[in-house]
Amino acid sequence: MRWLLSRPWLWAYVAAIAVWGATLAFTGGRGGAEVMTAAFTFATFYVIVGLGQMFVVTLGPGNVDLSIPATITLAGAIATKVMDTQNSMILAGLLVAIACGVAVGCFNYALIILLRIPPIIATLSSSFLVQSTAIAYGRGIRIKPPSLLADFTTAQIHGVPVLAVSIIVLSALMAVVLNRTVYGRFVTAIGQNLRAARLAGVPVGGIRFATYVMCAAFAGLCGYLLSGFSGGASLSMGEEYLLTSIALVVIGGSSVAGGFSNVPGLWGAALFLFLVVTMLNTYGAGAGLRYMATGLIIIAVIVAASGKRAVR
Repeated sequence: MRWLLSRPWLWAYVAAIAVWGATLAFTGGRGGAEVMTAAFTFATFYVIVGLGQMFVVTLGPGNVDLSIPATITLAGAIATKVMDTQNSMILAGLLVAIACGVAVGCFNYALIILLRIPPIIATLSSSFLVQSTAIAYGRGIRIKPPSLLADFTTAQIHGVPVLAVSIIVLSALMAVVLNRTVYGRFVTAIGQNLRAARLAGVPVGGIRFATYVMCAAFAGLCGYLLSGFSGGASLSMGEEYLLTSIALVVIGGSSVAGGFSNVPGLWGAALFLFLVVTMLNTYGAGAGLRYMATGLIIIAVIVAASGKRAVR
């Protein structure tokens, strides 16, 4: 119990369970299973982009990728066009989507390292270029995804989304990468002290490059899966994932100053964010009240988690 209470990601799950309970209390216990199924479905897409953003944020202050929404849109549009509703092109579409992400990640890091532009500005500038490319490429295009891809992204087994199970496995692998591999330890070391990491022989440039590329590749994967889930790509499909990806990292117990992060918290934060919106919709709250209440609840969870770390 002492070990559990010392985990920074605990508060995200406590908050998610509390919000789910408040929703059930209002509905008299009806629809609880359906709400959790929907929560895991939409949390899956949050976690995909959250994984990449978490590694970037772990690199230290100022490191954040703001090009994620545009990368999602571009990858989804190109992959959908390449697949052209053909089941035989599903793998090709996946490779194209990830390749789009890799290309964006390379471009982002080129702006950062060659032009010495701060990551926030570099990725924000990149997002405008990538989004413009997506608009030019996808204008008027609304192609349905291949039936097998659509079935996979929406399939459930006893109310459990198959896609969620797949991303849970991916999350476990990324947790191993973060905590048990040389690359993950280098990322953490850079975030804790950049100068010390460089003096210790850590290839800072290569690690940062790989991290930004990986983050964009995850965004490309999200765009590919999201286009299958939503019935096709759209130019607004990535809009909600900018602040969400950052909020996941913070609420999940990772440090915004870098050098400390964890994967389990991403799932707790993703479920919490979806369940908050569901609860407020159930209560009939207006849009303005929903945004305000969501912000206040997020602040409360962050303060609680920060307080627990300070006590430690």
